[in-house]
Formats: sequence, C-alpha cells, structure tokens
Amino acid sequence: MTGTSSSSSSSSSTTIISKDLPSDYVSAVKGFFADVGIHASLPQNSSKDFYSDLIRDLLKVDNVLRGRVSCIFSVSPALGNYFNGLHGGAVGAIAERVSIACARTVVAGDKELFLGELSISYLSAATLNEVLVVEAAVARSGRNLTVVASEFRIKKTRKLVYTSRATIYHMPPAKL
Repeated sequence: MTGTSSSSSSSSSTTIISKDLPSDYVSAVKGFFADVGIHASLPQNSSKDFYSDLIRDLLKVDNVLRGRVSCIFSVSPALGNYFNGLHGGAVGAIAERVSIACARTVVAGDKELFLGELSISYLSAATLNEVLVVEAAVARSGRNLTVVASEFRIKKTRKLVYTSRATIYHMPPAKL
C-alpha cells in the first residue's frame, strides 16, 4: 500500500493514506473522527492512576454498610459518548470501582483485591446531566473470592439502566 504521510496533532505516530483513495472519502473519515473526538488528546498528567482519579472524583458516597455500598454520580460531558449518553467504558470503570469498594466491606484489610471478571448489561441509556444511583451488594463471599452485583438506576425515576456482576479475587498477604 503506497501512500502519503500526515502527522496527527494528538499523536506522535504517522498516518498513512492510500493514494488510491478519493480525497472526499479521506475528508469524510477525518471529519467523522473529529466529530467523535478522536482527534483530541487527553491532557498530560503525571498521576499514576489518572483515570481512576477521574472516576473517583465523580462518585459521591451515599451509604456504606457491611456488604453494601451506594454511590451517586452525574453523567458529565467528560463521560459522554457520541450519542450524548454515558460511555460504556465509564460504566465499566464505575462498576469496577464500586464493586471493589463493596467487597472491601467484607474482606480483611490485609488482603489485596483484584478484579477477575466483570459482566455488564446495558439495558437502557443514561443521558448527559442525568443523576444515577449505583447500588452494589455482595452476592457471595468466600475465602478466595467475592461476587458483587451492582445496579445503576436513574435517581429521579428509579429506572434500571445498567447492571453488573463482578468477581473479585483475594490475594493472601505475603508471609515473609
């Protein structure tokens, strides 16, 4: 494939465009990527866990009980997708964060936790500026793993929009 190179402002890599491709197709594809925000780069941040910080700052803890956690958040434009709804990746990141927090209420503090499996059902869409309530509850907890079920509901109508089920594994503390 022969082509010309053009440099992208959001990346140091080079884009190769085939000479056989009509220029109106090239501009249409570039326009599509610009419309969905792929041309925009994320700000540089030296924080080790920048994306988790982004999600954590949006969540407001509502209630914490043994085996149960409830949080509230608003769908901000930073979490929006092309269709002005909550991005699926943001749903996954929030489900992971809340599930681990819920598991931590029943697992000893000296055990390290890590997410082994996360399944999400996208039942409906949450639009921009909608306030959602995430309720997580431990479905099962044992010596080596904890299963947490979460529900995302629209606060105003209590309509169920997303559900998740996370399997969280426990690592025993190292014995030195």
